[in-house]
Order: sequence, then structure tokens, then C-alpha cells
Amino acid sequence: QVQLVESGGGLVQAGGSLRLSCAASGRTFRSYAMGWFRQAPGKEREFVALISWNGGRTRYADSVKGRFTISRDNNKNTIDLQMDSLNAEDTAVYYCAADRIPSWSDSPLDYDYWGRGTQVTVSS
Repeated sequence: QVQLVESGGGLVQAGGSLRLSCAASGRTFRSYAMGWFRQAPGKEREFVALISWNGGRTRYADSVKGRFTISRDNNKNTIDLQMDSLNAEDTAVYYCAADRIPSWSDSPLDYDYWGRGTQVTVSS
């Protein structure tokens, strides 16, 4: 069992930056691929970024490529999402998720554990 808790969300002006963090419990976390997803009001949950168990491989949604950076520290059991050049379309609740297999998937259906999310609001 893995428990995930996101933090770092808030209100930021367009063009600004935020850094989200996800704290994970459980030693098995270190073997899981980890992803960030987001969900805006009235929209489906969408993939943002994911990182392999050792941080050696990453993948990004086209909409955030070049602006967001995912990283992890298995010693501290954390996964971070550095978000730069934010715009209004980035406004959403951001979720951290763990993929046990891992499937290297961008589908929320392939993730086994989820945090409760943190709100990011970008004002234009």
C-alpha cells in the first residue's frame, strides 16, 4: 500500500512558476513509476508527466513539454513537479499517482494509487 500527499499548489500569475511536491509512504514506492495528472472543472483527468522508478526516464504531455519538469528523490520518498511559464490553461487540481507494474502509460486507469490533489490556479 502506498499513500500519496500532494502539496505546493496555490494562486500564481500567468508567466509565473510553482513547484508541486508529492510525499509517498511505503518502501515499495521506490519501485513504482510515478505520474502527475490534472483535472480542470468540467474536464476529464489528463496526463501531465511521468517518471520511471529510478528517475532515468521521463515523459511529458505535449501541452507542458519544455515548461514542466518532473523529478523524484527515492531517499526522501518525494516526487516533484516544477512548473514554469504557467498560463490560465494550467489551472486545475493536480494529482500524484503511482503505477505498480509499471505500464509507462498516460491513462489514469493504469495507476493504482492516488493522492487527493492540490489546486493550482493561474490568473491571467
